[in-house]
Amino acid sequence: MSYPPELRTAERQLLSDGQVLVADGRVLRVRLSARRSKLGLTVERDGSLTLRAPSECESERASAFVRAGREWIDSKLRLRDQLRPVHPTRTFTEGETYRYLGREYRLLVVDEPGAPVRLSAGRLRMDRATAADVRTAHRAVTSWYRKVGLNWAQGRLQPWAARMDVAEPAVTVRDVGRRWGTYRAGDDAAGGGRMALHWAVFQLPAQLVDYVIAHELAHIRVAGHGPEYWRLLRRAIPECERLKVELDEMGRRVWLGDVPTDQPSGVDDDRSASGRDVEAAAVEQSSPSSFVSARGLSPGRATR
Repeated sequence: MSYPPELRTAERQLLSDGQVLVADGRVLRVRLSARRSKLGLTVERDGSLTLRAPSECESERASAFVRAGREWIDSKLRLRDQLRPVHPTRTFTEGETYRYLGREYRLLVVDEPGAPVRLSAGRLRMDRATAADVRTAHRAVTSWYRKVGLNWAQGRLQPWAARMDVAEPAVTVRDVGRRWGTYRAGDDAAGGGRMALHWAVFQLPAQLVDYVIAHELAHIRVAGHGPEYWRLLRRAIPECERLKVELDEMGRRVWLGDVPTDQPSGVDDDRSASGRDVEAAAVEQSSPSSFVSARGLSPGRATR
């Protein structure tokens, strides 16, 4: 038996875009899309919940989906608390430690000719005039990371692209916001597209930087973070799960460009405020029993 549209809508209690849904004792913001056929849940960076649903989705269907995802939501909220960022600040004073590819180097303020910042004889050397001003010092150090990081990444990109049988993309090193890296496809099928790596990632050990590079290269073949994506990455890096855990832990402790709050905050760089979240997990399944967890590179948004 069929009902007129207006009666069906009333009886089924359809969700509306932007409404607040209370289900299983949780408060969720609803986002509807006519292009969706499945329900999805997102734990946002601030701990709030978003329910993503197709148009004309019934409230009862949504509530059942939330109830079925109870354990998943709880696990992501616990993970968020465990991996809360504890990023340090820097004042650019002599003796501070700076990491490059996992090794620590103490800052030495010098009066000698040369680049404003350079790595020499096991010390990160900074010109005294540069160190005297927080803005100038910040710009010089992050520029140094961009320069040495780009040189290192360009040497690693070709071997990884060959190993994963993908076209080698152009690469830049800059601030990419709340991510460790990004990949943007090229305009044509033959192009390798463009990869951007965050300058701060080069503080991490080389194997973790390799992991980020491989993570982005895998997107040349697979756009999302579904099972096919993780199978591809696992073939290239069998130990990718272990590296993911290491990146989650070490990544929350790297310097992201922050200076003490009593210092000038308007540093001349394109960094974002704080926290880094590379590619939040983006796998959606029609039922909790078939859900396969695909994790991003750093704690933040989590989507099922």
